[in-house]
Amino acid sequence: MPDGYVTIEVNGHQADQAAMSLLEYEGWGHFTAMQVRRGGTRGLDLHLSRLEAAHQDVYGRALGGQAVRARIRHALGGRPDASVRVYGYWAGLIVTVREPQDMPRRPHSMTAVHFQRPLARLKHVGSWGQGQFHEAALAAGFDEGLLVDETGRISEGVITNVGLWRDGVVIWPDAPKLEGITMLLLQRQLTAAGIEQAEEPVRVRDLAGYHGMILCNSRGWAPVSRVDDLAITQDEAFTDVITAAIDNCPWDEI
Repeated sequence: MPDGYVTIEVNGHQADQAAMSLLEYEGWGHFTAMQVRRGGTRGLDLHLSRLEAAHQDVYGRALGGQAVRARIRHALGGRPDASVRVYGYWAGLIVTVREPQDMPRRPHSMTAVHFQRPLARLKHVGSWGQGQFHEAALAAGFDEGLLVDETGRISEGVITNVGLWRDGVVIWPDAPKLEGITMLLLQRQLTAAGIEQAEEPVRVRDLAGYHGMILCNSRGWAPVSRVDDLAITQDEAFTDVITAAIDNCPWDEI
């Protein structure tokens, strides 16, 4: 496991080496990542639904939402604020807890890379190409990679979703992608606020025709100011809409 995790539990018990070795060799895991603040997280129902659907998809087995919540509470051990991941494997559930993390709200840069995640609908572990392109983007001085197909059609960021703004409408790329929890929360909140949304094909060559771009993941969201050499115009109305949507999103007690 990466450095910095303060707690790792397997099936509700502190992980020992035998348990970790068993799961390290199983490559079909799926997971969800959340930020916990004051004992709650945003979109808990979406996290539990993701885990349930993915476990059925990958293993053909059910997960109990209440049991998952209990495992998260146990691993938190009373910590009010944390970064939590719940991994689903055939052999059981891993819950990891580490220090809370937030995405810096500063403008971010992205670089287009020709790659599509396999089984993009799943938040799965062990995608070597995904990690490689993320590290390559950072090494090249960018904050994130932007995944595109052979025609330049955008699907998502390497570890983020992206959204755009045009004529008062929030645009989500129409392409195979993970439906990230923060993206789903934004869609829910924007609908409640009466903000029009659409899903359409978006290509890198067309980005100049939009009036704003954001990226988002479990750590939060940030405006995108540049994709490779193209400066992205940012309409303050867009960032205001996104800020309000997130700020008004409730925290669900775990």
